[in-house]
Amino acid sequence: MNTIIDKLSEYSDSDFYGFHMPGHKRNTDMLKSSIPYQIDITEIEGFDDLHHASGMLKEAQTRAASVYQAEETHFLVNGSTVGILSAVAGVTKKGDTVLVARNCHKSVYHAIYLNELDPVYLYPGFSTDACLNTEISAGDVKRAIERYPHIRAVIIVSPTYDGVVSDVESIAAAAHEKGIPLIVDEAHGAHFGFHPYFPDNSNTKGADIVMHSLHKTLPSLTQTALLHMNGELVDRGKVRNYLHMLQTSSPSYVLLASIDSCIDLLERRGTDIFSSYVELLEHTRKELSGLRYLKLAETEHFDRSKIIISAKDTDMTGKRLYKALLEDYHLQMEMAAGTYVLAMTSVGDVEEGMHRLTCALRQMDLETGRRMDGASYRGCSRQHELPSGGTLPRLETFCSISDAAALKERADVSGKRRTGPVPWERSTGCISMEYAYLYPPGSPLIVPGEKVSKDAADMLQWYKGMGFSIEGPAIDRYIEVLIQE
Repeated sequence: MNTIIDKLSEYSDSDFYGFHMPGHKRNTDMLKSSIPYQIDITEIEGFDDLHHASGMLKEAQTRAASVYQAEETHFLVNGSTVGILSAVAGVTKKGDTVLVARNCHKSVYHAIYLNELDPVYLYPGFSTDACLNTEISAGDVKRAIERYPHIRAVIIVSPTYDGVVSDVESIAAAAHEKGIPLIVDEAHGAHFGFHPYFPDNSNTKGADIVMHSLHKTLPSLTQTALLHMNGELVDRGKVRNYLHMLQTSSPSYVLLASIDSCIDLLERRGTDIFSSYVELLEHTRKELSGLRYLKLAETEHFDRSKIIISAKDTDMTGKRLYKALLEDYHLQMEMAAGTYVLAMTSVGDVEEGMHRLTCALRQMDLETGRRMDGASYRGCSRQHELPSGGTLPRLETFCSISDAAALKERADVSGKRRTGPVPWERSTGCISMEYAYLYPPGSPLIVPGEKVSKDAADMLQWYKGMGFSIEGPAIDRYIEVLIQE
């Protein structure tokens, strides 16, 4: 039986090229390193303590704050997830109302559950041309705050998993007008602000708390991230306390070193590495813009490091395109959706990899054209996309996530079943007791406490039929619901 390291080594030695996280892309020529067991230590004399940083780790975090133009920055070795949990808990009290973008990552919903919060949802727009959700509207934020005066925090994701960027500056202004802090999950935007080709990061746009996952788009090890705090609306001490509680008490110095090395690279060589990366990326995008059947997709405000190849006007699904790139060309995409695939690029990419992607897509475009030969285009259905990159079903909330969990727990303890599983096709109108989502990206189609809409039930069945894995439900093709007497 092969060990994990055997499997990883086998993949590393193969000719598969990764258009997926992490952002270092296994580019050892750039990283000049390998797995460093010899420097895997704990908090010993002279090496500081992440939870009570006063020496080298404090200095490293201060340097990171300077590089990211933040007032205060903390290293995260449990990913942006621990940052989101700490941020949401740190700016709220139990039972508070929060304004939340419905396409947020599942970690936001977990934070809502843990602090028993009452969410008011913001829905992104939708582009039928790109088959992607568009941004969160600052006008919608302003109107929601006026309608729900008890809102205590605004939480959005920008850029989304697919690269859609919202107007953070206007959203921050709308929140701050009422003294409300803005939390931005900018996990996928750790590269923002280092070249004019990309947007500036949210620290410069008025956000009070910002998360950056270094490992997603920069050369840093998986699980490494940053939490930034700005302004006076956030009780920073409370956020720090939650970081101490939720982040591991034995932080890996290998991961901490990876974060600091990444920051050092950005500070010393950021201009050079981003200039060459942008040149390579823009050349690739220009080459792909000549495709006739497959298409580059993006929205008006977009992170162009994400290469989305749409198959909506062909006889292929996103899943089929994904498998063909993997099996026939040994190109591993980050994600497949109903009508497209997502290739994540970073400063770690090399010309050979980008060239292979361009050649593969040109060949597939040519073969697609031969197959199509007069066939009608399928176009885009609002019902047939992922929640980060397609329309979300608008669901009616029956009770909070925490209340739904309590109902389910009481039913389990008492043995008197007031909840039970029903098939997806019969779940319309039922109150869900479970999450249902595709991972990636991890944005829920259904949240506990919500009434299942026909759109949501149809989407579950459609994705399953397309070969996608639905996560959350305990029983495949069923969802636990409240049995109303």
